[in-house]
Amino acid sequence: MAETRSSGADARQDTVLVAGGGIGGLAAALALTRRGFRVTVLEQAAEIGEIGAGIQLGPNAFAAFDALGVGPQARARAVYTDCMVMHDAVDETLVGRIPTDEAFRARFGNPYAVIHRADVHLSLLEGAQASGRVDVHTSTRVERVEQDETGVSVIAQDGRCWRGVALIGADGVKSVVRQQFVGDAARVTGHVVYRAVVDRADFPEALRWNAASIWVGPNCHLVHYPLRGGEQYNVVVTFHSRETEQWGVREGSKEEVQSYFQGISPKARQLIDLPKSWKRWATADREPIAQWSFGRVTLLGDAAHPTTQYLAQGACMAMEDAVTLGEALRECADGSSTDWPRALDLYQRARVARTARIVLSSREMGRLYHARGVERLVRNDLWRGRSPERFQDALEWLYGWNVGNCLDAARR
Repeated sequence: MAETRSSGADARQDTVLVAGGGIGGLAAALALTRRGFRVTVLEQAAEIGEIGAGIQLGPNAFAAFDALGVGPQARARAVYTDCMVMHDAVDETLVGRIPTDEAFRARFGNPYAVIHRADVHLSLLEGAQASGRVDVHTSTRVERVEQDETGVSVIAQDGRCWRGVALIGADGVKSVVRQQFVGDAARVTGHVVYRAVVDRADFPEALRWNAASIWVGPNCHLVHYPLRGGEQYNVVVTFHSRETEQWGVREGSKEEVQSYFQGISPKARQLIDLPKSWKRWATADREPIAQWSFGRVTLLGDAAHPTTQYLAQGACMAMEDAVTLGEALRECADGSSTDWPRALDLYQRARVARTARIVLSSREMGRLYHARGVERLVRNDLWRGRSPERFQDALEWLYGWNVGNCLDAARR
């Protein structure tokens, strides 16, 4: 994949523009190359890369990896957990356990795993490089978009211009493309997430479980799981901030994070003492919208449906979007011609209800995780003792997605 900085105003007619070079942008690029298009990725950062720590991958994520042609790369970098497990952070009782064993894989056709976010990005980047059909322009911040009946022009802040047959706005939670076409405001949650990666040697032996583990407490929760073959552990803690928060990422303060999590058990609380440094996210989402395609322009991933982290589905949804976009383009192609407005409308209709369900369900899951008082007792009774089969039934809507059914919602 070449990195270039020259203007591309006279782009070829088979070139599609993608704003954003993160997981969603690279997944979109891969989906587009598999439909025969060339792709120009416009990334505002000086280097192509990904920040963050670990993420969880449901079976739907692996279905997307396979459809994008990078399943082997992603599988080789993932850690396959034995289960997902939830404990009450106040009294350490087991609330629920979902085995992610052979029965789970047979039900959903793919595994459950955890992985470093950078390894997801790298797997997609390698696929883009191998295609020979993706160019990346770094240090390029989109300023505005213009379109006509034949294509789209993207103008950067420094005056450079690119032309393509369509634009995929995958420019994240603070999307410039969304701002121009939708113009809505973010919903700041007041919940703050601290993330860090801890070496195995520094991680408590008593918590070295091969599991995606969550401790749920009043107005807070803590997550840990292994990464990179168990050589590292991901640690994520979330709390309700006392401050008025603004959406963004910055370095975390050990003193701040240690000032929360009062009243939870020492076994869970020791997690916040482990990291030497933290990244701090003040979280937000947006109200779901019914339209994110506009002629030859559409949104994808966090630009289309930013969500909170409580279902661990942000990256998974971006990759699902990319696969669905590719399938919509396949359906709307006639020989060498593609009806872009129809394809983008089909893609949107296939995704709106599912991604809105993710956003709204994630909000509700956050409430359940952070329950206090009697509501905490109700939460524990909801899941305690539930069989693996009942958990699987409840997760069918989420993990049963695949390339074969990705357009079904648009056909109903």
